[in-house]
Amino acid sequence: MTIFSCPFCILRLQQAPRLVVLYLGRVVENISKRCGGFLRKLSLRGCIGVGDSSLKTFAQNCRNIEHLNLNGCTKITDSTCYSLSRFCSKLKHLDLTSCVSITNSSLKGISEGCRSLEYLNLSWCDQITKDGIEALVRGCRGLKSLLLRGCTQLEDEALKHIQNYCHELVSLNLQSCSRVTDEGVVQICRGCPRLQALCLSGCGNLTDASLTALALNCPRLQILEAARCSHLTDAGFTLLARNCHDLEKMDLEECILITDSTLSQLSIHCPRLQALSLSHCELITDDGILHLSNSACGHERLRVLELDNCLLITDVALEHLEHCRGLERLELYDCQQVTRAGIKRMRAQLPHVKVHAYFAPVTPPSAVGGGGQRLCRCCVIL
Repeated sequence: MTIFSCPFCILRLQQAPRLVVLYLGRVVENISKRCGGFLRKLSLRGCIGVGDSSLKTFAQNCRNIEHLNLNGCTKITDSTCYSLSRFCSKLKHLDLTSCVSITNSSLKGISEGCRSLEYLNLSWCDQITKDGIEALVRGCRGLKSLLLRGCTQLEDEALKHIQNYCHELVSLNLQSCSRVTDEGVVQICRGCPRLQALCLSGCGNLTDASLTALALNCPRLQILEAARCSHLTDAGFTLLARNCHDLEKMDLEECILITDSTLSQLSIHCPRLQALSLSHCELITDDGILHLSNSACGHERLRVLELDNCLLITDVALEHLEHCRGLERLELYDCQQVTRAGIKRMRAQLPHVKVHAYFAPVTPPSAVGGGGQRLCRCCVIL
């Protein structure tokens, strides 16, 4: 039996939250008693009324559970993880996003009792430190996906522990782990050569040394998110593109040093590229878009392109993008040299594409009689 979430619980949570807080725990207990050993998958995402006591009963009754989503269950503490460790040894997928009371003790418990774990999401569990990560990876060496967004106490030593034990890792999210430096990323790349998805957004200390390590050690990389990594340059992305040909998605927002050279290299070496964010990359010009649109990925694969605040982009870039027949979404907020007429001409060739743009009025809109609600003239979705 597979249960993703209880529609009754969701409905009641929206309509009468106080009532749900009182009874939701009882609902979970009843589900566990009725489904027992048959239950394999359960999502309690956003069920803020569920606490440690209910989940202890659940763990005792549902010992074959493999997939458990506790995202946003903010009442649970380390006690829940102790229960899961004791009774749920078959657990493979566990989401603890925003369970802010979770500490290193939870990870120690999980490592001792849930050694089959393959996916763990600890995003925004900001009490976790390198000691917790060390305890976790010593026991759960089969981890394939580890999400640590917003775990702001983590630093390079935590990544060293991951490198030492998690050689099967394919996906790692370190968004906003601002203490991480090149040293930690280099260690991860050397120890996890099967890495396919890496998020480094908000790790503002990183330089091209991290991109070099990725290029030399992780040829299977498909997704790289490096938004707000403002020290990365064309040199690093050139080496990355020449070695990681399977790249499909890249978020380079606010990588302010990159130029058209990076787009040229991606166009030549990364034919599978489907989604690219260049927002606030103010050195990108129409020539870079020309390289992209004339490439194999431009003609066949590119679906999403974000160019917000690329101030050198003009209507000429839109003419180039007419060759990207698969393009589905284009972001042009604050591209001040792009005009409505240019967008209209492009959409005549690509009628299916959604273009999001912003046009500030030259003068404030004149007052119009009538007190009815009016739409803003600035924000336009074309």
